[in-house]
Amino acid sequence: MTGYRLNRRLLLTAGSGVFGITVLNTLTGCSEPRTETPAPAGTSASAATGGKVEWRRVDLDFVAVYLLVRGGEVAVVDTGTAGSAGAVETGLKAAGLSWASVRHVILTHQHPDHAGGLAEMVPQLSATLYAGTDDVAAIDAAGKPIQAVKDGDEVFGLQMIGTPGHTLGHVSVFEPGTGVLVAGDALRNQNVLEGSAPQYTADAAQAAASVKKLAGLDVRAILPGHGRPITDGAKEALQKLAATIK
Repeated sequence: MTGYRLNRRLLLTAGSGVFGITVLNTLTGCSEPRTETPAPAGTSASAATGGKVEWRRVDLDFVAVYLLVRGGEVAVVDTGTAGSAGAVETGLKAAGLSWASVRHVILTHQHPDHAGGLAEMVPQLSATLYAGTDDVAAIDAAGKPIQAVKDGDEVFGLQMIGTPGHTLGHVSVFEPGTGVLVAGDALRNQNVLEGSAPQYTADAAQAAASVKKLAGLDVRAILPGHGRPITDGAKEALQKLAATIK
């Protein structure tokens, strides 16, 4: 696996089909400490303890699954299409972990390219499942309950950002301490950063408002559901996009 330093805090790694962003303190290799509000019930205590933070991208060709690794625990953001469990397991093994390390599964929205892999993963998981309130009922979780989340909720040190429009319950996932944004389908980066694809958007006005909302965050890296991550000039690119949306 090859590493490329992008700035003082983000290290890009890539190999075996897995893309990674390791968040580093300049000297120690650990994320910088930050003050957080108490986590709600069901949120891992280790989320507030600092330590090495690593985002890994599992490339499923046209869509991606993201893994946040912290303190030996994992949060999986999106599950890809049906049949994606093997690729996600490979991503976990590349981090030296297994399904047993997964404590949280966060679904950005209900569409089958993002939530379709969940049902086959559930038997291997002892994790808590999360999705936006308005999307929960449409997701097949193989009988396992899904905890509804809304704007401002926190899971494993991750801030849930309500970004409706692509679907009415769409949420994006933001790590405030590192500035990493997992945007689901609120943003896409296929040659150029854009908002929700119009043909798959439930409410265009809400989708536009969600882009503007995300542009107000201190974003340092954008991990979209479709297209390559943006780790250089992410905030500027997002603000430029927001300025073009009416």
